[in-house]
Amino acid sequence: MDLIIRAHGNKLSERQRNLIAEKLARLDRYVDGETRATVELTEQPNHHDAPHRVQVTLQGQRGMLVRAERRGSEMQSTLDEVADTLQRQIKRYKEKHWHGTHLRRPAPAPLDAPQISEIDATQGPQIVRSKAFNLKPMSDAEALEQMELLEHDFFIYRDADTLNVQVLYRRRNGNYGLIVADAAEKP
Repeated sequence: MDLIIRAHGNKLSERQRNLIAEKLARLDRYVDGETRATVELTEQPNHHDAPHRVQVTLQGQRGMLVRAERRGSEMQSTLDEVADTLQRQIKRYKEKHWHGTHLRRPAPAPLDAPQISEIDATQGPQIVRSKAFNLKPMSDAEALEQMELLEHDFFIYRDADTLNVQVLYRRRNGNYGLIVADAAEKP
């Protein structure tokens, strides 16, 4: 497993790095092939009840992408919760998309790493982060599942049939909405 660790608000000790690697290594038995794990640790002392935030995004072969985020009072227990959540998500993904060693649906094109750039903030509201990524063609059901696995409130994708760009989002009442971009131009 390729491990990328980003610590915000504190310096990460070698002991903490080893702990993270050990906790996430147990997920290796659930994933096939090369996997990239991006771990973001944030310490926020002003959040007295939950100063530690741990977010892990796993990007595997054949389009597997899962994410978990938790907040807690201790980094080790919060990391345990994230690893448990990822384990459940990987099992769920594999049960739905795999039968034995065969993929139940065609393998998607490999995902490129998101391009992230930081922008200097000046006065007033500013765009402080920008991401660029490839939009994978998929059905509405696949997009909904991917959004849930990532624990996001919205998900951008290309419709597999029309190739239109669509945004699936969670509404306040718990249902979902879908925004379809104008189909005037095909890519």
